[in-house]
Amino acid sequence: MTGKFLVILILVSALLGGAAMYYLQVFAYYEEVAPVEEITLLSADDTPITLPVSGFEGIDADSSPIRFRACFDTAARPGTIAAAPYPGASPRNAPFWFDCFDAEAIAAQMAAGTAQVFTMARNIEFGVDRVVALTEDGRGYVWQEINECGDKAYDGTPLGDDCPARD
Repeated sequence: MTGKFLVILILVSALLGGAAMYYLQVFAYYEEVAPVEEITLLSADDTPITLPVSGFEGIDADSSPIRFRACFDTAARPGTIAAAPYPGASPRNAPFWFDCFDAEAIAAQMAAGTAQVFTMARNIEFGVDRVVALTEDGRGYVWQEINECGDKAYDGTPLGDDCPARD
């Protein structure tokens, strides 16, 4: 009898722990970001380029520097702005309930050349840049990328002189 009770207790504990972990990862820490009417991209010489936007939706979480996601509409098209391109960007998945941001579809548009990624801000937090993908159909998507200094810091490689001081 005691054996059955322990097995049931372990199974119930595992189920509750798994459900709690799922909730914490997918729902708990996210907050809505206040809507904005414009975003600023950086040119190659770091001159700000302001773009008007509409329909902005965004989420963020304090639990990780790379959880920021946003979507918006804009009249700007990728080939018409002189913003600094961001090579090697890869959209990160968003929670399923934030349905305006589909990382696979954005990546497919980037691969097809119908979306380009630009630098929005460098080192939002140490080793993390904010990037914007603009599509030919007037949609924009924002997420955060771990930059070269972040890669070095997280894998233990010496940072070098080209990385900013870490706070």
